Amino acid sequence: MQNLPSIVQGAIDAAGIQASDLDAIAVTRGPGLPPCLSAGMNAAKTLAAVLRKPILGVHHMEAHALTARLTTKNAENSHVPSPVFPFITLLISGGHTLILLAQGVGRYKQLGTTLDDAVGEAIDKAARGLQLSWATQGRGGPGVALELAASNGRSDRFKAHLPLPMSDFKRAKELNFSFSGLKTAMNRLISRQDLVDLTRSQDVNDLAAAFQERCADHLAAKLELALEQCRTLGLTALVASGGVASNQTIRNRLSVLSQRFGLPLICPPPELCTDNGVMIAWTGIERLQAGMVDDYEMTTMPRWPIEDLDQEHAHAVAITEKHLKSVV
Repeated sequence: MQNLPSIVQGAIDAAGIQASDLDAIAVTRGPGLPPCLSAGMNAAKTLAAVLRKPILGVHHMEAHALTARLTTKNAENSHVPSPVFPFITLLISGGHTLILLAQGVGRYKQLGTTLDDAVGEAIDKAARGLQLSWATQGRGGPGVALELAASNGRSDRFKAHLPLPMSDFKRAKELNFSFSGLKTAMNRLISRQDLVDLTRSQDVNDLAAAFQERCADHLAAKLELALEQCRTLGLTALVASGGVASNQTIRNRLSVLSQRFGLPLICPPPELCTDNGVMIAWTGIERLQAGMVDDYEMTTMPRWPIEDLDQEHAHAVAITEKHLKSVV
C-alpha cells in the first residue's frame, strides 16, 4: 500500500505516456494471500475509477499460462499471439505444480495438480537440508543453489534411495503429483551417517543431482500421461512456466518429451517465469480483447479454481456492454 503509488507512477513515466492513455487497468484478483490481493485490488479500483477505465481481474494461473503468448513470435502472422490454442501448460513453481489444457482465453481444464507440496517448495527444502548457501551467489535462491550443486554431481549414486512418486500400480496412471514422500525420503537419506557426510562436497553434489533427477522423472512421467490423453485434440505446443521451468535439467527432460509428441517446447524468459507484473498486464490485454471486462464491485478471490473462469467469462461478457456505456 505504501509503495504501489510510486511504482505505478514510475511505470507510467518509464513508458513515456500519461495515465489517461491507458486502455484499461488489470489487477491480480486471485488466488493468493488476502492482504496482498486487497492492496493491489484497492489501488487498481481507485485508478480505474478516477481514469474512468475498464478494470480486469486476472487469475494468477491464467497469467502464467498466457505469458508464452507474449514472448513467442508467430511465424505466419505477427499479429496473432503464439502459441495458438489449444496447448498444454506445465506450471511449476514454489507454490504450484499443475498441468493445464489451455483451450482459449478464460477456458482451461486442470488435468493434474500436486496433492501436497509444490515441486519448487520441495527443491527449496532439499537445498536447505543439504545446507547449501545461496546468499553469496548474487542471483536466485535455494533452487538455483541446488541446480548448481547438482551440475557437479552424479545422480546415479543416490537415486535408488529416492522413490519415484505416484509410480506404484494403483497411482501410476493418475495425473496428479506428490512431492511430500520424496521430500521425506531425502531428509532420511541426508541423516544416514553411514552413507552421507555433508562435509564432503561430492556427497552434497551427488545428493543434489539425485533429488533433481527424481523431480524431473516425476514431472516427465505425469506430463507424458497428459500429452497422451490430449493427443487427438490438435495441440500446438507444450508450454513450461513458473520459476522451476528455468531449471536446465528439467527443461532438457521436457524438451525430449515435447519432441516425442511433435510439439515445440515454449518457455518464457526466466525473468518472466516467476511472478511478475508483465504477465498480469498481458493477460489483461487478452481478456480486454475478448470482451472479458469486470465491474468495479468485483472482489478478490484468495481461493479460485482456474476452471471456474468459464463461469466468470460468461458473467464478464454479460456486463461488458453495460460497463463500456457507463464509461462513455
